[in-house]
Amino acid sequence: MVVRIRLARHGRRNLPFYHIVVANARTGRNAKPIEKIGTYDPVADDAGNKLINLNFERVKYWLTVGAQPSETVEKLLVKADLMPQAPKPWMLEAAKKIKEL
Repeated sequence: MVVRIRLARHGRRNLPFYHIVVANARTGRNAKPIEKIGTYDPVADDAGNKLINLNFERVKYWLTVGAQPSETVEKLLVKADLMPQAPKPWMLEAAKKIKEL
């Protein structure tokens, strides 16, 4: 069973709000998750901040058990310093070009 850490959309039209959840990879986006581990509000407040609430202990647990984060959640976890940024294919190609010079 593949377990993913991903976003489940809530809120209303034109005002999204996401729960960061741990769910089976084959279930629907808003199906009942295994566990809710945080929230993400992509709409910036007056100061321009986007709010992210995470339960760090549970995120670390699920990552050590082998849960795979979605691309968006991976970006959020990198910003929270919970995981290192994975090299993307274009990053590797750019590094090779720099070494050749």
